[in-house]
Amino acid sequence: MIDIQDLCKYYIVGDERVRALDHATLHIYPHEFVSIIGPSGSGKSTLMNIIGCLDIADAGSYHLDNLPIEAYSENELARIRNEKIGFVFQQYNLIQKLTAEENVELPLIYQKVPKAQRQKRVKKALEKVNMLQRAKHLPTELSGGQQQRVSIARAIVTNPKLILADEPTGALDSKTSREIIDIFHELHAQGNTIVVITHDNDIAKQAQRAIHILDGKITEVTL
Repeated sequence: MIDIQDLCKYYIVGDERVRALDHATLHIYPHEFVSIIGPSGSGKSTLMNIIGCLDIADAGSYHLDNLPIEAYSENELARIRNEKIGFVFQQYNLIQKLTAEENVELPLIYQKVPKAQRQKRVKKALEKVNMLQRAKHLPTELSGGQQQRVSIARAIVTNPKLILADEPTGALDSKTSREIIDIFHELHAQGNTIVVITHDNDIAKQAQRAIHILDGKITEVTL
């Protein structure tokens, strides 16, 4: 599913060239539930951006679902993101003027899915996260946990190969965090490949496997 070999990424900070990823190598297989854990500045956000096809590496190789990502143009990467990856963000990234169901429907509109099919898939996605009863509500009318459920529904509505979650519980209390992680467990049980980026050991331990990153290097893989 994800095959990363000897990945390097550099940034220019002032006059200094900073290495954000230092020859990182990792493999994530289809239907796995994996966490990537590291402190602030460890390189996990850079790694997440590359896994999510939001950025490309300066050296090394990345294959997603057997596709050589570094060979693709910006437009092609956008298509891959839309077709193969469902994103879940810490701050939900919902459009405030759209209802829950309209937010979930948006990726399907980009894919030009017919309206009748869109409605069925939106309903199914909202049912999976127990938010169908709040479908007509705006984000401002929802709690943080409810907004994150809508965000997850939006991520899964396109039936992506990969669900990529960036600190999905970072803005939530402990009880709501557990509820969100339970949803990821349910999605994993249904066959989804899930990668959670986190700095929280308790969250990382919920995955089948934890990949540790520090100073841009993969330092440990915990089963």
